[in-house]
Amino acid sequence: MDSLDDETKGRIEEIIAPEFLDKDAITNLLPENAIHQGIAALPSPLPDYSLEDLPDADDPAVIVVAILDQVTDPHNVGAILRSAAAFNVKALIVPDRHSPPMTGVLAKSASGALELVPVIRVGNLSRAMDQLAGRGFWRIGLDGHADREPEAAAAGIEKVAIVLGSEGKGLRHLTAEKCDLLAKLPMSGDIESLNVSNAAAIAFYELARQRKAP
Repeated sequence: MDSLDDETKGRIEEIIAPEFLDKDAITNLLPENAIHQGIAALPSPLPDYSLEDLPDADDPAVIVVAILDQVTDPHNVGAILRSAAAFNVKALIVPDRHSPPMTGVLAKSASGALELVPVIRVGNLSRAMDQLAGRGFWRIGLDGHADREPEAAAAGIEKVAIVLGSEGKGLRHLTAEKCDLLAKLPMSGDIESLNVSNAAAIAFYELARQRKAP
């Protein structure tokens, strides 16, 4: 920041209240290996959302939300948020445990979607899935052994919660049992599975396409 001229510093001060530090001091304030190029910002925290913020069974709105079952890689969660924003998925529901914090790494992978798609953290994923059912959501889990594809599974359903499993093991048994339906992606069979963020993007696209069909 010391290399900025007076005019640039003045413009910054019109927007924010800056504190000028040397590069080493900024490095010490940030997580290990964070790339900052001599500037960092302390933003206001994101809003806290809950399941009560979603439409209930009596609301006529057509809505898709996503549930992540122990997806722990922040790059994957960020990429899923980006796809959610692109395909009008209204919220991302994650467990408090076994999910990454909303750090700069995740935000960078999300490319702005962290501010667009509400992230709802829940203490108990199984209980949250029951609450979603009570609010009129059909819970559709992605599973490679299912006998239908997401578009067909969600046909005629107004409120969909698409459930995605972890990077390695997929859906846990208890989570799969909580789903109303299971669906698989339209894959050739030459590859057994996709990265969870790629699978999410395809599932979101299939659901969005179905809702736009005449």
